[in-house]
Amino acid sequence: MPPENHIITTVLLLLFLLILLPLPSPTTATTTDTPKFREAPAFRNGKNCPISKWPKNPYDPSTIHIAMTLDYSSPYLRGSIAGVLSVLQHSTCPENTFFHFLAVHRHFNHLNKTITSTFPYLNFNLYNFNPNLVRHLISSSIRRALDQPLNYARIYLADLLPATVNRIIYLDSDLIVVDDVDKLWNIELNDRVLGAPEYCHANFTHYFTHKFWFHPIFPNTFENRTPCYFNTGVMVIDLQKWRNDDYTQKLEHWMRVQKRYRIYELGSLPPFLLVFAGNVKQVEHRWNQHGLGGDNLEGQCRDLHPGPVSLLHWSGKGKPWLRLDSKKPCPLDSLWAPYDLFRHQSLFSDN
Repeated sequence: MPPENHIITTVLLLLFLLILLPLPSPTTATTTDTPKFREAPAFRNGKNCPISKWPKNPYDPSTIHIAMTLDYSSPYLRGSIAGVLSVLQHSTCPENTFFHFLAVHRHFNHLNKTITSTFPYLNFNLYNFNPNLVRHLISSSIRRALDQPLNYARIYLADLLPATVNRIIYLDSDLIVVDDVDKLWNIELNDRVLGAPEYCHANFTHYFTHKFWFHPIFPNTFENRTPCYFNTGVMVIDLQKWRNDDYTQKLEHWMRVQKRYRIYELGSLPPFLLVFAGNVKQVEHRWNQHGLGGDNLEGQCRDLHPGPVSLLHWSGKGKPWLRLDSKKPCPLDSLWAPYDLFRHQSLFSDN
């Protein structure tokens, strides 16, 4: 057979194979690039749980309200899903928990499908957080993840959530709860706006620059207060008091000061310290075993703080899902792994 006939035969064979093989649809191409999660078990109330009637009864005292952010374009979504599962798994009355998710509107469709397929029985609502609300107030910090607008959404909870929600637990996306969240929900705030574990042994001066401490006016903001560091990844907030005294405006004020004077380096945390430190209702340390992600630069492995544990928080650079995937986990990352519902894609399996 002449050589040109071999070429023609090969080309015809390739064309025939292309006709037989189905072309990927746009939907298929999109979904293979997005995270997929296994369906979580259905968690039901214990026999002594009251029946939650929220939102039909907007003031139903039996409903626990939890706020989190969801970022569909970020690996943090995997952490959020694990966090939700951990809350439900350890709740005595999981059906009485209502999740308020803050997200960018363009991701609503994908997020709604992800949440309903992963947690078919979950009580939740999505709220639009417009990044332009805060983008002009954000200053660069020591870690890029801290500069994302969604990281500042917690400042706007009182504005975004229904006015009938008077109390909220805010949870970060890099933590798991290993105790009944009802215990955290029922802490007494007394006259305080915010409750969180405080760490008064930390050197508070390190959270602000010399420009702050040597300014003739700025340090006076802590006058008549004994400020202590607290982590904003776990907070119980009285939203009614927040609204009454417009704490959103107070936080934005310090963000504007930061744009002009560069008084801190740590994203959304310092404004909270400036406004609330010294006026925080102390919560047991067990409710935020933070720092498991190491510092903001290296992300090195860390041990637990001494004492009991109700919540594990991988604040810092190192995240458990990234370290587990890279086969370089820290010892405590194994405590996060059982809550990971991410469905890893396999060349030989659709599971």
